[in-house]
Amino acid sequence: MTDRPDVHDHPAQPLDPVLVRRWFQGLYDTPLLFSGILDRDGRVLAGNTLSIEGCGLDRATILGRPFWAGGWWSPDPAVSEQVRRWCEDSVRTGEAVRARSRYFLGDGRERLVDLALYPVRDEDGVVTHIVATGSDVTEVALAQRERQEHQERELTLLRDAERLAAERLDQLSAIALALVSAETVRDLERVVLDDCLKVLGADGGVLAVRDDEADLVRLAISDRPGADTPVGYAELPLTSPLPAPYVARTGETLLFRTKDAGLAWSPATQALYDATGRVAWATLPLQVGDRLLGALGVSWWSEREFGEDELGLLRGVAAQCAQALYRVRRREADLAAADSARQMSEILQRSSLTQPTTPDALTIAVRYQPAEQAAQIGGDWYDAFVDASGATVLSVGDVNGHDQIAAAAMGQVRNLLRGLAFDTHDGPSRLLARLDAALRGLQLDTLATAVVARIDEEQAQEQAGTRRLRWSNAGHLPPLLRGADGTVTRLEAEPDLLLGVTPETPRHEHTVDLVPGSTLLLYTDGLVERRAESIDQGIDNLAAALADLGHLESQQLCDALVETAAIAGAGDDDIALLVLRL
Repeated sequence: MTDRPDVHDHPAQPLDPVLVRRWFQGLYDTPLLFSGILDRDGRVLAGNTLSIEGCGLDRATILGRPFWAGGWWSPDPAVSEQVRRWCEDSVRTGEAVRARSRYFLGDGRERLVDLALYPVRDEDGVVTHIVATGSDVTEVALAQRERQEHQERELTLLRDAERLAAERLDQLSAIALALVSAETVRDLERVVLDDCLKVLGADGGVLAVRDDEADLVRLAISDRPGADTPVGYAELPLTSPLPAPYVARTGETLLFRTKDAGLAWSPATQALYDATGRVAWATLPLQVGDRLLGALGVSWWSEREFGEDELGLLRGVAAQCAQALYRVRRREADLAAADSARQMSEILQRSSLTQPTTPDALTIAVRYQPAEQAAQIGGDWYDAFVDASGATVLSVGDVNGHDQIAAAAMGQVRNLLRGLAFDTHDGPSRLLARLDAALRGLQLDTLATAVVARIDEEQAQEQAGTRRLRWSNAGHLPPLLRGADGTVTRLEAEPDLLLGVTPETPRHEHTVDLVPGSTLLLYTDGLVERRAESIDQGIDNLAAALADLGHLESQQLCDALVETAAIAGAGDDDIALLVLRL
């Protein structure tokens, strides 16, 4: 092996055919598939054993024949022609040619060969011979192909996983969108037993909702998903051994891949299989934080293996159902609380704002309208009653606030004023002073404005049928008096301090005569306050409306004044008004 000429390092050295033959005859252990030498016409002059006998060829018939026609490439004419062109190109250009080709063994097996053709020049630089070498790269190529196929399979699996993740995200998004529309538990049942079961590819399911007060679970059951699918309902004790109550009670997930698995868990599941006929069941808890709300049961007709992907989807759907159920239950609780509060407010309103007694010769009409319809009541009040002496006592006031606290305080202030006024002959200013002192003494921490008026039974002396009106104002809006001729006057004086600040503050009393046909209007600020107007402008507008509408009957006048206020933009505050006509 050490005495062979190196044709690569000494291309100009003359090539001795005898030496070449000796060289190739010793290359039995070479890692090359073949090594051979060709003349410039491509005829085979010599070749090692692997290149001839190893390929099932006869050396006597190969030597002296063209390299491309010696049998190595003959099974494939196209390859033989390509090898011929490569040999001619190597001689013509004097450059080496490297290429990959294939050939077939005698048993028909295909082999891949890396072929190299090296031109050899004489002293004049003329190509006289070609050294041909080849390496069998079949195994390497197969390994490369396997690696490539493995990478392609991994890439396919990755793309499938990405597609599955995207589909799952789309499915969960669609479910979330559908669940958002649910406003009641019945709405939620429809979404779960239709949309959710279809996404999960299930054949049926059950939604179990806990009722902790009754210590049971309420079940909505569907035989198959679909918009027109009838839903059955049932109730089971929370202690029931069936899967849905058990999961709703414990928070444990149950997966029954087969009927035998379910029966092994509990013989009680026989009733479940008898009723539904479905074999595989997955029951998951509906849980938000540490609060168990119920369970979601999903079923299939045939046995089922729950892979991680499907379990992930099941858990995702259950989590979204739990959030929706929590939101719906909270909403229903809020609505129930609001309804209870509304009913309580209505009771308070009916008990506090009663229809006033109408004495002889006096017509009284009242109205109350809350700022928020849901509240039904606020801090405004009206009142009119006949005291023990026969005098008519009128009051309109406004306790600070617009909620139930203000309403409760209003009821206390109004009733306290009634109690103080009923069996005394105190005038309005004295009544307000006593009321203010009582608010402090009874520790009623509230602020209020009020107008109190008193009409005694006896007539004023100036004119027959005339009544004397005494009134006092504790920080409230001035009453309006419409005369028989339609003229409207503000009963204006410097208002005294509102109630609940300084009870020792002196209070003043004023008088005015009411002639037949007169109309007195007491009201709260909701009737005159507008965002774009001053309070004085609002009072002027009310006075103009009273002048125009004062001819109406008292009840009609109340309605007309409230409607006029609404058209003008009222509604941000409570409205209370009292109309008295002599």
